[in-house]
Amino acid sequence: MDNTSDLNILTMRKLISPKTLKAEFPLSPAVANTVAGARQIISRVLTGEDDRILAIVGPCSIHDPASALEYARKLRLLQDELASTHFLVMRVYFEKPRTTIGWRGYIVDPHLDGSQDIETGLRRARNLLLEISALGMPCATEVLDPIVPQYIADLISWAAIGARTTESQTHRDITSGLSMPVGFKNGTDGNLEIAVNALAASGEAKSFIGIDQEGQTCVITTRGNKQGHVILRGGKGGPNYGPPELDKVDATLKSLHLNDFIMVDCSHANSGKDPDKQPQVLESLVGQMCSGRASLRGYMLESHLQRGSQQLGPLTSLQYGVSVTDGCLGWDKTESSMRAAHQRLVTRQRASA
Repeated sequence: MDNTSDLNILTMRKLISPKTLKAEFPLSPAVANTVAGARQIISRVLTGEDDRILAIVGPCSIHDPASALEYARKLRLLQDELASTHFLVMRVYFEKPRTTIGWRGYIVDPHLDGSQDIETGLRRARNLLLEISALGMPCATEVLDPIVPQYIADLISWAAIGARTTESQTHRDITSGLSMPVGFKNGTDGNLEIAVNALAASGEAKSFIGIDQEGQTCVITTRGNKQGHVILRGGKGGPNYGPPELDKVDATLKSLHLNDFIMVDCSHANSGKDPDKQPQVLESLVGQMCSGRASLRGYMLESHLQRGSQQLGPLTSLQYGVSVTDGCLGWDKTESSMRAAHQRLVTRQRASA
């Protein structure tokens, strides 16, 4: 009889279980407090109980733990300075969706050489999250692979579902069971409806196939995640952070009785993929906040130690602190832009006191 199974499979290797990985890199009480405390603050920002702005800031992707830790230390100091108007969470993105082909991120390829040593990637990712969290800096990431959250989600304070996966039923199911607030991006074509639908769907109870902490395949049943929100990142038609676009989002969310918290991604199509234009987007957003748009309470910046991007290669050949995926804003400009936003928001606070 002809074989009909695994015809295109080269190898199958057993992967370390989430329980074993967590035993190797355990969650300390201090780190647990950082994660849980940040989740609580973010939840209050989402509901308006905390009137600060949620800012998700950091590299497009992680490829070098040393530069990521340096960035985290700088961001931690900036949090103290901006604490009256901002709550900062660092982008610690380990997985990258690809439109066609390309580097899929640090978990899949931690050696940056195509060897796809995923188990090492999981170990290094978890260790880095522990180190960043130990600084008191909460972490954000994009959920892409449906199995990966079991290995690292206990260290994540906020998560995103990207523009390419917001329409995916699998990712809506996963979000319904995640323990942190989650943002859904509009589609790459600018379609808002898929993010709104994802927000509604992920708030409901779900059942789906996944793995438990032992790595055993099981049916997972969830209660639904009520801490979802939309992220506007622009689309093929251009930016979508202006007043007309936000008026539409406000009206849509209100009509469907969904969480009206709006976050804007200052990068991607909103900046025309030019990292140096992100401060202009942020300036516009802060202006709208100061003019009374209560629903606009979050933003994202793609930022690294140095501006721009570079081609992927061996770590020893790369320029330190420069992105290997999307071009990023450099630290100096990031810091000055966020300080300017802070000052305008402080002025607003004083005027309304």
